[in-house]
Amino acid sequence: MGSVPHPRQVDVVVIGGGQAGLATGFYLRRAGLTPGEEFVIVDAADRPGGAWSRMWDGLRLFSPSSFSSLPGWMMPPWSDDAGYPPRSHVVDYLARYEQRYDLRVARPHRVRAVTRAEERLLVDAGDLTLAARAVVSTTGTWDQPFWPSYPGIGEFRGRQLHTADYRTPEELAGQQVVVVGGGNSAAQLLAELSTVADTTWVTTRPPRFLADDVDGRALFATARARIEALGQGREHTGVAGLGDIVMVPSVREARERGALQAEPMFSRLTPGGVAWADGTTRHADVVVWCTGFRPALHHLRSLGLRGGRGRIAVGGPSATQAAQEPRLFLVGYGDWTGPASATLAGVGPSVKATVGLLTG
Repeated sequence: MGSVPHPRQVDVVVIGGGQAGLATGFYLRRAGLTPGEEFVIVDAADRPGGAWSRMWDGLRLFSPSSFSSLPGWMMPPWSDDAGYPPRSHVVDYLARYEQRYDLRVARPHRVRAVTRAEERLLVDAGDLTLAARAVVSTTGTWDQPFWPSYPGIGEFRGRQLHTADYRTPEELAGQQVVVVGGGNSAAQLLAELSTVADTTWVTTRPPRFLADDVDGRALFATARARIEALGQGREHTGVAGLGDIVMVPSVREARERGALQAEPMFSRLTPGGVAWADGTTRHADVVVWCTGFRPALHHLRSLGLRGGRGRIAVGGPSATQAAQEPRLFLVGYGDWTGPASATLAGVGPSVKATVGLLTG
């Protein structure tokens, strides 16, 4: 057995080198902490880009680059496809952002556990062990895809993929594909798959398309307005009142082809496909589950903080501080850690408030 590395003392450890981790590094650096010395960003991946580097090739943002930027530096413009940047453009931006601010991300080091060690939290990343005054977890959700439990799911003899497994439409060309889900990922996957495969789209409720002139800018502004309204004791429907699916160019093109016709959710899978309660069946070679993700928090299990829906209760002035462990902060996991905090444009306010507590 190898020897356990002696823990290195630092002020702050940031777990995750994606968009939330880099934004945290930006604010820590601006507060006067030295990257790689007083704070360390630890990332499991062997390359920059966070989860964006592992998403499917055809994915596009549903906001222009000018509204998809991290604090400090605007994402360079993207002129094609009505200005909605592709995944590769986001990966390049994040890599350059990391270099621009010399954040010195330590990779690849997958954090196995965070434990308490007297006055500090001990971060175990295998051959890298850090003892920190505070830990900011920014691991997101991509590593924790949600697979629903559905009748017959173990009987289906075809291939089953989650959004996290999908890469290009060509790998499913010529096959009969069922796409499950009513959100943006499902709509974008369906749009490109329907050009090369025989597709069926199923949703638990009729899909709700936003108007063609509404994109992520309006969604973010509406989310912020809802938070302010609720804080003042006023009702606000939030983004739910607008719809679910942004009509990026590929989705609009699929609509023009008639490919956006959704069927009700099937009642079960069969060995050869799917079946509805009325007896209707459909053959399927592949089922693609666009059913979302859960917080990737396995590395925090040793702290015993998990609550309902796999989350950790947070609060404090930043709304990101773990209620039962004040040295731990969670950033970028969605609205429960800050409005729109899982987005490029929305993570900044949560990070700024968090770093303000850490360095104030």
